[in-house]
Amino acid sequence: MTTLIIPGYRGSEKGHWQQQWLLEDETARLVEQDDWDNPVLCQWLHVLEASLAETPGAVLVAHSLGCILVAHLASRPSAAHIAGAVLVAPADAERMAVQDSKFRSFAPLPRHKLGFPSIVVASRNDPYMSFNKAEALANVWGSGFVDMKNAGHINIESGFGSWPEAHILADSMRRPQQDFRAQQAA
Repeated sequence: MTTLIIPGYRGSEKGHWQQQWLLEDETARLVEQDDWDNPVLCQWLHVLEASLAETPGAVLVAHSLGCILVAHLASRPSAAHIAGAVLVAPADAERMAVQDSKFRSFAPLPRHKLGFPSIVVASRNDPYMSFNKAEALANVWGSGFVDMKNAGHINIESGFGSWPEAHILADSMRRPQQDFRAQQAA
């Protein structure tokens, strides 16, 4: 089963846990945006949907604005091809859009069930989204929730180069969609 690695704004720099994952896992694929510095939701969605079309049944591992991209994708037909998603340190696109108009297309934040298994991983001192908002979104999205305590933005700056726990979380998403849909119906 393929893992699609989905960075956020400006991509994942060398040494970032997502870059390490790509080096360590030959089945992992990077969702490579055309312009990491100018996020436009419709363009980023198109690239992600094309990657999903090539690898249906993939587990998505997103970071920062990439998490919000996945949440927006959840309302589109291509979401049916997602096995599960690990959403690490989601970025508050609403707050970011107020500060810089380049993030406007990602706001408002999606507030609906995602429709596929997911886990939100958040930190209590993440500068890009408050812990309480991340937890509230996880509840709305129907996602599991992992409290990383004071782990910053869960990136290279906060000490996350190689991060084996991310693989464990992704492996938990590798169960049949039927099991998830049965749970949701009950």
